[in-house]
Amino acid sequence: MRKEPMKIGDLLKKYNLLVLLIVFIVIASILSPNFLTVGNVLNLLQQASIPGIVAIGMTLVIIISGIDLSVGSVAAFAGMISAILVSKNVPIIIAVLAGVVLGAALGLVTGILIAKFGLPDFIASLAMMEIARGAALLTTQGVPVFGLSNDFKFIGGGFIGKVSVSGIIWIILTIFFALLLKYTSFGRSLFAIGGNREAARLSGVPIKKVEIIVFTLSGALAAFAGLVLASRMYSGQPSVGSGYEMDAIAACVLGGTSMAGGRGRISGTVFGAMVIGIISNGLNLIGVSSYWQLIVKGLIIACAVVLDSQKGNLALLRKKK
Repeated sequence: MRKEPMKIGDLLKKYNLLVLLIVFIVIASILSPNFLTVGNVLNLLQQASIPGIVAIGMTLVIIISGIDLSVGSVAAFAGMISAILVSKNVPIIIAVLAGVVLGAALGLVTGILIAKFGLPDFIASLAMMEIARGAALLTTQGVPVFGLSNDFKFIGGGFIGKVSVSGIIWIILTIFFALLLKYTSFGRSLFAIGGNREAARLSGVPIKKVEIIVFTLSGALAAFAGLVLASRMYSGQPSVGSGYEMDAIAACVLGGTSMAGGRGRISGTVFGAMVIGIISNGLNLIGVSSYWQLIVKGLIIACAVVLDSQKGNLALLRKKK
């Protein structure tokens, strides 16, 4: 059977994020001649890498129709622990592993609260958000940690050629989790749970186990992002990471991950994170207040969710016809 050529409207719906990204790039380039310089583009990759790593974990959570509000606090706590260990001359690999394991452990607790004790993901992750933030502040009584080694600084602030190490790490993690979602039974289980939880249970998907693993991965990725941030800032700051959960959710939704679950792509999340990064970077270059930037991000999230819900309604109407 011969396929009909796609109409312009269908193309715009399918590649709406790419169109949005191009529009933002054009606008930012017009408003600031420095935007499309090589230095700024590479700087943009470095800036977007940290929230981008967090957004990978958030994508997994949202695909199973969940939410994780603790990622910003987990990032701060893990970054503090890694920074403290490095400042005490603990080998970097151990400091990094300690931070990631800590984040995974916090995510594991959140997952157990949800899967085993039946807490709503919103409540469980909100509780963990408060616990992790308080723990980050308690570790040094709210005092930043300095005196980090140059080797540790290389993780978040170093470059290989002209490309940032954090950007390269983000690309590697993106490829790994994109393949995990597409080609493994674990990835298929996520979509099955998010699409129809009862059908997934009847088909033998271990829902509780998958939920725990997903939140553990989200915690580990948030922790890794936190220690990359500590490395880039040359210090452990207990107050960082605030708002990371919103940036991650915005990147996911912009990238086509449905808040209802069952649909999403890591590659889409990358584009979403780049859109958020371009907005922040462009507004910074033209001197727009950070307060206005929060308003813009909020409007973008709202619009993205509205568009996502409209897509769902359109799909239902087509099925009925």
